[in-house]
Amino acid sequence: MTRPRLPCRHPAVPLSLALALSATGCAWIPDGGQRAELAAPPGMDSALAPAREQAPLPVSDLWPDDRWWRRFGSAELNGLMDTALRDNPGLKAAAARMRQAQALATVEGARLLPFLDAQAEVQNARFSEHGFNFPLRGQNIVAAMINPLSLRYQFDFWGKNRASLEAALGEAAAEQAEQAETRLQLTAAIARGYFRGTALRQQLELTRTMAAVQNELREIAETRFRLGLDSADPVKQAATELEALAKREANVRDRLDVQRHLLARLAGSGPDALQQLFVSPAAVPAEISLPPHLPLELLAHRPDLAAALHRAEAAAQRIQVAKANFLPTVDLTAFVGLNALRMTKGASALANLLFSGSSFAYGVAPGVKLPIFEGGRLRGELSVQRAEYDEAVELYNDTLLQAVQETADGLSGWRQSSAEAAAQSRLLAHQREALELAQQRLRSGLDDRRPALSQRYAVLNQEYALKSLEAERLVAMADLIEALGGGYAGGPSNTDAQRPQDEL
Repeated sequence: MTRPRLPCRHPAVPLSLALALSATGCAWIPDGGQRAELAAPPGMDSALAPAREQAPLPVSDLWPDDRWWRRFGSAELNGLMDTALRDNPGLKAAAARMRQAQALATVEGARLLPFLDAQAEVQNARFSEHGFNFPLRGQNIVAAMINPLSLRYQFDFWGKNRASLEAALGEAAAEQAEQAETRLQLTAAIARGYFRGTALRQQLELTRTMAAVQNELREIAETRFRLGLDSADPVKQAATELEALAKREANVRDRLDVQRHLLARLAGSGPDALQQLFVSPAAVPAEISLPPHLPLELLAHRPDLAAALHRAEAAAQRIQVAKANFLPTVDLTAFVGLNALRMTKGASALANLLFSGSSFAYGVAPGVKLPIFEGGRLRGELSVQRAEYDEAVELYNDTLLQAVQETADGLSGWRQSSAEAAAQSRLLAHQREALELAQQRLRSGLDDRRPALSQRYAVLNQEYALKSLEAERLVAMADLIEALGGGYAGGPSNTDAQRPQDEL
């Protein structure tokens, strides 16, 4: 049975002792030296200048929204995104990690509150008639205890429990940002795969059309060879082109299957789930704008940056926890209840005794604990937390540089892909003009079918090349949107991380 603790007659003594010992404990905390510092966003005016001075990237305060893919106007892509956001295992795992971090924050928050519980215990013991306890040989002892209210509370004078809670909240915020980053990476990967898959589907159809045109040219060459109007060279050339087209078709079909399998996995399905896909081509959005305050506002719109900053803040709070371990711990325990002990051969008389006023008991026991010698454990733990903080800060700095680089690369990729697609469109327009002239000469009887078929083949070949460039233009658009955060807006508006006191 739990022995009742006597009330403390001088409750101010432990508190006074704790304050006196804390002064000694503060002197034991080793100096932290110079800690890592959060970097400021680097300049990128030179990288932004071409985008701000040239179309099609006007400056606007509008950032991408969190369903940015709807701007591409593909119902099939929208449905694929909805399926992936619902069924993707990686996204579900990220959500589970976030819930776990939030639950751990709840656990840490409980340390700031008193613990209340109730206790009840009944013991019935008989001593041996041949035992060592001679006065109680053969006796029955019945004891009962009812404590309807027991209290345990640790005073957080040095902010240790508060810092533990702040660290847990920081980790929970980081996991929430990580979930947003996982979502962003997932949607961007699906968009890239869909754009490329759609282009491959169109290129497959173009390849088959090109094979039909080349087959017509081969038939004409064979007829002219049989009639003695031409040599066998045109026949061999047409056959070679057909073999090259067959090889191209097999390559395109294989790459198309790879994109389909990739999208099926990202959507949380097997490779057979998306056999009918790439029938709703996407279009370049009519408007796309560049935020005016880059890279200063990236922190508020990049989930990976927000996660890195939250982890640095959590690491700073864990330093405070490690420093508080050098200081005395002050706690309080108390109980109110009923206690009774009776020597009897039965327990029937115990109830009347237990619930009498004379069985009332209470206890209040404040306590102080100060670490004196831990073999270097506390110093080692503090050094570990300081090193983890430095690591978290440098990881944030690296993530910041990566974010700025990805933004600059996204702008460069968008400009390059747009320029290449525009040049290819002009080249295709010239080829179509040449095809029109060849068809006019055919209709006028000035030429046979061969020049018109050859020119149509050239047009199809340029259309084939344009499909790849248009897809890469859409991919560059998705890359730029991902670099700008993909509609995330949950990050802090500045880089004022919670730095450890007296550390920086």
